[in-house]
Amino acid sequence: MTLVRRLPRRAQETLQRIYRFIETNLGDPSLTPQMIADRHNMSLRSLYALFADQPLTIAAHIRRSRLERAHTDLASRELSGQPVRAIAARWGFSSATRFSRAFREADGG
Repeated sequence: MTLVRRLPRRAQETLQRIYRFIETNLGDPSLTPQMIADRHNMSLRSLYALFADQPLTIAAHIRRSRLERAHTDLASRELSGQPVRAIAARWGFSSATRFSRAFREADGG
């Protein structure tokens, strides 16, 4: 589970709700910080402030979670016949090119 630093109880609950929302909606290519803020009736600035003390920014958390899920699928025997672009799309990457770029950047290359 994602680390939640000491925040007021209400902020902790909101943060946990947002983390669950992200995990539930990872496959949606329109999942962005703005969409999350809109769905949680808060300003984008408030959302960023909520994530200020977290290990990752909200965008980095989304990207890392998507890459982790895609990596799991790519390593899966059951999905070995799936094209990379299909797996990338399944986890919200709008193109194979974007997926490849994100994967390279995360891998340090």
